[in-house]
Amino acid sequence: METMRERFAVVTSELLEQDPRTAVVLADIGTTGFAEVARRHPDRVVNVGIREQLLIGTAAGLALTGMRPIAHTFASFLVERPFEQVKLDLGHQGVGAVLVSALGSYDWPAGGRTHMAPGDVALLDTLPGWTVHVPGHTDEADVLLRHAVADGDANVYVRLSAHQNAAAQPVEPGRFLTVRRGTGAVVLAVGPMLDAVLAATEGLDVTVLYAASVRPFDSAALRAALGSRADVVLVEPYLAGTSNNAAHEALADLPHRVLGLGVPREEHRRYGSMDEHLAAYGLDAAGLRARITGFLR
Repeated sequence: METMRERFAVVTSELLEQDPRTAVVLADIGTTGFAEVARRHPDRVVNVGIREQLLIGTAAGLALTGMRPIAHTFASFLVERPFEQVKLDLGHQGVGAVLVSALGSYDWPAGGRTHMAPGDVALLDTLPGWTVHVPGHTDEADVLLRHAVADGDANVYVRLSAHQNAAAQPVEPGRFLTVRRGTGAVVLAVGPMLDAVLAATEGLDVTVLYAASVRPFDSAALRAALGSRADVVLVEPYLAGTSNNAAHEALADLPHRVLGLGVPREEHRRYGSMDEHLAAYGLDAAGLRARITGFLR
């Protein structure tokens, strides 16, 4: 299966050819995918080397000149390491960029803790106005990336992952999708968690919503999906509870319960595989089934 990062290079190269306002800024990661287009547009494919603060500063500088920059590296180096520049160079200066990450929470366990960023979306939640897309399939990444670049001068985070669902969903940026209807609780699966959630909730009387865009949070869709009980389970491929406050705010006028499932704060100090990490976090189908049924009891 084609990876999201591979599609990212293809789509971004197309956008560079089509729109002279588009630029891509790299920090040594992913340069191979842009080698050909860089030869044709050396002024709009910029590699700053392993200098992640400069990565964001350069993107902000390009935005100040009217460009639409796309900055790309691993999530831990794109959001966490240069967070001050994300806050000041983009947010404080009032300019926008598209940040496209790879290797989210558990994609490459052999890379160790330095290459894991389960807190990235929670960290961006401390800043105002960010749009956050979390595609669960390569085709969804294609749609959401194109939308992000075309989204005026907004600050957008596109969180790519090696973890994918088997099939793409007909995603609409900013909207939750109803995948399965029930009369009881609502289970919201974010990005690559959908397949495991569908397997975990098989035979349960619940509604399954799917989110490939999580910020802004689609409060209207969550409220519309409520059944006989205002019980909500959030299953996210990053820090557990990241979207709990958003769900509480959406249901503030209703008696409700929210369970946030995701990557725990505790660090798993083993390499292993991505599937082994998902199982250790309780994010495989069996782990989710046990935690969801326990909550709904």
